[in-house]
Amino acid sequence: MTKYKFILSGGGTGGHIYPAIAIANELKLQYPNAEFLFVGAKDKMEMQKVPQAGYHIKGLWIAGLQRKLTFQNAMFPFKLMSSLLQSRKIIKDFKPNVVIGTGGFASGPLLQMAGSAGIPTVIQEQNSFPGITNKLLSKKASAICVAYKNLERFFPVDKIVLTGNPVRQDLIDIDGKRAEAIGFYNLDSNKKTLLILGGSLGARRVNQLIEKELPNILSQNIQVIWQCGKLYFEDYKKYNQPNVKVVDFIERMDFVYAAADIIISRAGASSVSELCIVGKPVIFIPSPNVAEDHQTKNAQAVVNQKGAVLLKESELNSEFSIVFEALLKDEGKQKLLSENIKRLAMPGATKAIVEEIIKLIK
Repeated sequence: MTKYKFILSGGGTGGHIYPAIAIANELKLQYPNAEFLFVGAKDKMEMQKVPQAGYHIKGLWIAGLQRKLTFQNAMFPFKLMSSLLQSRKIIKDFKPNVVIGTGGFASGPLLQMAGSAGIPTVIQEQNSFPGITNKLLSKKASAICVAYKNLERFFPVDKIVLTGNPVRQDLIDIDGKRAEAIGFYNLDSNKKTLLILGGSLGARRVNQLIEKELPNILSQNIQVIWQCGKLYFEDYKKYNQPNVKVVDFIERMDFVYAAADIIISRAGASSVSELCIVGKPVIFIPSPNVAEDHQTKNAQAVVNQKGAVLLKESELNSEFSIVFEALLKDEGKQKLLSENIKRLAMPGATKAIVEEIIKLIK
């Protein structure tokens, strides 16, 4: 029996790491004796999260370019050179059958060197508007698995496969977990629950908004699960009380989604894909500080199908309380948003991506 070897790279945020882990887990089901190696960026969260998931990881000395002139930017050419050389050595030593990139700083140099060495590469593009790295890598890629339609203007059309984004399998059936989730968080089963998601690192502007609006939210007989992110936990843990659960990081996403009645979230690609499967009413507050404003474009793709509400950061002070209260009072709108967002779900994404990878090794 052939023993296949796979290198996966994705990192920087949970949105890049968890899809890579989901793909590895699915490949492992298909090929139990396969070998796996992850490649990440040194000192980023993948260096902890990947070993926790049971996989070996190597770190590259790489970081992104800052938008302003900084010492980090001056170091970038050296980091890039170092990462390309390191990637070449990793590929030569490990001899993978396929290399898979789900985004993040490390996947650029790794896929570049794999392509140069003639090894099949798969790009898993999560956003509706790809970043510059994936656009460059797409020329040599063997397959590009995408989550949105109409990406032909960025990628070679013959390489695009519409698969959706991989999501945690435990989200596919959360309906039966509500009672367990309410118990887990020690919540009141007679109250509506608002879930706030700022992404794995947290979202400063969303946290500031919730801090300001919290008295108003609680006055409407609502309880809150507030994921403020590890960067901000020390600032916001003081708001912990019986009907407000402030957490830095969520291990059991299935529980928070099961408990939630309304969700406020950033619009990272993985979050959007998860929220489509979860099918709850969502208010998206996209981060304006990401490359090519792709979070706004991700959210807009759902809003265009009448599946969510979109609030820009610049509108929060004037619009938030009006929009939130209107949604809270309108059960019909909640139901409509839920039905429409669920239509966009692609629960078979991980299997579809793995099928593309298998085609390449066969």
